[in-house]
Amino acid sequence: MLKFLKAPPNQPRIAEEDIDKKYTKLRWQVFIGIFVGYAGYYLIRKNFALAIPNLVDEGFTKAELGLAFGFLSIAYGLSKFLMGNVSDRSNVKIFMPLGLLLSAITMIIMGVLPVATSSLLVMAVLLFISGWFQGMGWPPSGRTMVHWFSLRERGTKMSIWNVAHNVGGATMPVLAIFGMELFNDWHAKFYFPGMVAVIVAILIYFLLKDRPESLGLPSIEEWKNDYPDNNGNLVSAGSEVSAMDIFKKHIFPNRFLWAIAFANAFVYLVRYGIQDWAPIYLIEIKGFTEAESSWAYSAYEIAAIPGTLICGWLSDKVFKGKRAPVSIIFMTLIIIAVIIYWLNPAGHPLIDNICLIAIGFLIYGPVMLIGVHALDLVVKEAAGTAAGLTGLFGYFLGTSILANIVGGYVIENFEWNGYFMFMIMASFVSILLIALTIKRKKKEINK
Repeated sequence: MLKFLKAPPNQPRIAEEDIDKKYTKLRWQVFIGIFVGYAGYYLIRKNFALAIPNLVDEGFTKAELGLAFGFLSIAYGLSKFLMGNVSDRSNVKIFMPLGLLLSAITMIIMGVLPVATSSLLVMAVLLFISGWFQGMGWPPSGRTMVHWFSLRERGTKMSIWNVAHNVGGATMPVLAIFGMELFNDWHAKFYFPGMVAVIVAILIYFLLKDRPESLGLPSIEEWKNDYPDNNGNLVSAGSEVSAMDIFKKHIFPNRFLWAIAFANAFVYLVRYGIQDWAPIYLIEIKGFTEAESSWAYSAYEIAAIPGTLICGWLSDKVFKGKRAPVSIIFMTLIIIAVIIYWLNPAGHPLIDNICLIAIGFLIYGPVMLIGVHALDLVVKEAAGTAAGLTGLFGYFLGTSILANIVGGYVIENFEWNGYFMFMIMASFVSILLIALTIKRKKKEINK
């Protein structure tokens, strides 16, 4: 690993009378850092979706654009897993802003250089590069969360942090619209949000800190007196876990982690199957203007904020920490909303917007709960890798293969009716896989 990325060593304990004040201050600071930072990643995550109508006008087919888009998700899924392992041994202060900066530069290049959108191959390569750097966002955020927030407060904190997805995702189309108005150029959908993301990368460099122990503080478990049962996700202070040990001891044998990873693939298919194709679907089938489709896209993201918070609250307070029942309820309601969205005839934009808002409200809850579950299933030193595994399945299989590549092929050959049938089937499969997780949990509890 590059020396400048290496995680800093533990420092001698600071004076006892200073611990509480410093811990409280830094917990707020690092939380703001990972929240703003991850929102920044979403400013440049899905710009290509907004550019699809413009690229169709330039002669590209939906299948071609779906294939190119798929390379972003393929790279993101692989990077989230592999770079997640690197993040477990890296300095969060360097790792997270570096990925955001490099991804932003790639998006700026994609918007500024005419050659960047001149061919399918060039677009696929640039999207792959951007996707790889995008994979450097979630794992260090998850790693920060498990080191600075204890097990029994993590669900609530994760649900709040997860809103960063939606803040960034909702802000991106607004920046795209403003950039197009400012520069009178549809390529501003790429480079204007990219310029804002560069500023965010610089900001979070000054906010983020690595582990508490690297700053002379006790572990979060010691400070909060909140130890997991049997120290299940705790490694002794100062111990190091090699990359191979993380995979061999904490990832590959963990059947619960694999179960939620497969479920995540189909949840992500629904999430991005609706989101990525919404701009072109609304314009082509429902008669929306480009600006109207961008605002609908933004509303989808904004609606996820209360939905995610409610989902986390229900799982903690009503279902006593059981994540699967809430996910099943939310996914069932999504099926209803998708069917109405699909069958609603053109000329009723209010119903279309309500359906998109409902889907956005519902889908991010299961996405968030799977992420929390992954972090709880492993030792802290493997948190980034565990997050990366679920991300690998979500983005590589669910988003790139199924939502983008297969989805583009289905739309091109079976039109939108075939695509929505595909989405509904995926929703049912995700419910079945999540239900399987409940059975596995009960068996484990009875041992």
